[in-house]
Amino acid sequence: MQFRLDLFIQTLPFLLQGLKTTLGLTFLAMVFGIAFGLVIALLRISKSPLLRGLSSIYVDTLRGTPLLLQILIVYYVFPGFGLKLDAFTSGVVALSFNSAAYISEIFRAGIESISFGQFEAANSLGMNYYQTMRYVILPQTTRRVIPPITNEIVALLKDTSLVMITGIAELTYKSKQISSATANVLTPYLAAGIIYLLLTIPLTRLSQNLERRFAKGD
Repeated sequence: MQFRLDLFIQTLPFLLQGLKTTLGLTFLAMVFGIAFGLVIALLRISKSPLLRGLSSIYVDTLRGTPLLLQILIVYYVFPGFGLKLDAFTSGVVALSFNSAAYISEIFRAGIESISFGQFEAANSLGMNYYQTMRYVILPQTTRRVIPPITNEIVALLKDTSLVMITGIAELTYKSKQISSATANVLTPYLAAGIIYLLLTIPLTRLSQNLERRFAKGD
């Protein structure tokens, strides 16, 4: 078992096809995860016990069960209830639901970190709850949650490899195909690992830099 540079060069376009799928999954799940996560966070701090309870159950369930299991449920169980999704769409749905659970906690912590005096000041200006959240609280929250959400995007990028279980030809799946076709394990898996690192390390450094910059500004 040895690393073959010629094999790496030959199969790189094939791996990049898988990378395109990986990035597509990451982007869509990130967009939906952030949007849904914000909604869940707002429900978590709602004055309604029912909404708080339901959102808490959602977060606890999604964070307390394996992502791989969630992917399998969306792909294999949902069709039994009349919701049949193709592999790519089911992957996006599962990743989005899971990511939203974690991102909601990031947003909730960010909102709760804002001084209560900000709410009082907004109320004194005649703003209602929704205006206060939109114009006062959420803009400040967004600034504070960017670093941890960047970390969540890094985790999401790596988690996309799990959707290979449903046959989605993302980066890890492509490397497995190359390994099976060439009987060389080291080259394709090492190449995939390098590609993941080239993506995740800059994002991790960006998150650290943003965290330090925002900490100085507070």
